[in-house]
Amino acid sequence: MAMVGLFTGLNISATGLRAQRVRQNVIASNIANVETTRTPNGGPYKRQHVILEADPLEFDQFLVKEQNKIRGTKTQEGHINIPQPEWPISREHIGSGVKVQEIRPDEGPDKLVYNPDHPDADENGYVHMPHVNIVEEMVDMITATRAYEANTTAFNSTKAMLMKALDLAN
Repeated sequence: MAMVGLFTGLNISATGLRAQRVRQNVIASNIANVETTRTPNGGPYKRQHVILEADPLEFDQFLVKEQNKIRGTKTQEGHINIPQPEWPISREHIGSGVKVQEIRPDEGPDKLVYNPDHPDADENGYVHMPHVNIVEEMVDMITATRAYEANTTAFNSTKAMLMKALDLAN
């Protein structure tokens, strides 16, 4: 397996931290707007979903760096051969991080609540409420928080290993 760089683990965790922070912000916005019946676009607030994807930019930058490195060679008979990766390396061989592909509005139907006294009630007395389920949002918030914590732990572990390696080098 090729050495992908000392800071790859830190970069992967950092992209995960950014993605989970965005998820937490979107979930907080969903919760804050659970009662919003009127938006600047008209109609009730639309619940938002965060769509994540692998970050190909970091992967492509890695490939360029690795392909430009000088290949190891065996200089004496007793030396061990340095295994060379087959090019191109596929995405399955290294981590590349994650990025937010898009924040997509929910396409589900509005909740109808009968409240003829509400200023946004229709002619039948129904108010179109956002399609936001507080329990679902709280579960999503917990998973985003746990994923954020896991990325923080991975980041700190990688940092500690790099610091230990520097100590050993001295």
